[in-house]
Amino acid sequence: MKKNGILNSHISKVLADLGHTDTIVVSDVGLPVPEGVTKIDLALKLGVPSFKEVLAELAADMVVEKITIASEMECDNPEALDDIRTTFSGCTIEACAHEDFKQKTRSAKVVIRTGEAKPYANCILQAGVHFG
Repeated sequence: MKKNGILNSHISKVLADLGHTDTIVVSDVGLPVPEGVTKIDLALKLGVPSFKEVLAELAADMVVEKITIASEMECDNPEALDDIRTTFSGCTIEACAHEDFKQKTRSAKVVIRTGEAKPYANCILQAGVHFG
């Protein structure tokens, strides 16, 4: 049995298989998952687990070099943007229109669906490299 880090076997496998510039999506309950992209559904009920909780666990286990968000997040969910900035301090954050964001999710390795029920609580995490 794994002792530390993310215990979800599906997420652990995805993270272990990521290469430089591969992407994963962390989503709220409403983001559509593109056909052909695997969904790992963590949602138990509205709000559980939260976007912030899932980000924190991923940040502890994944090298992230860039984050993409919908530009609408800044006005419509500044709390989620603050959570991203705090969790991934020093990381590049790129914003695009929500419709463009949804198009970008098509190339993700996986969408991890949280229980978050607030608008635009979604981000694309781009893998970096960890050279000890």
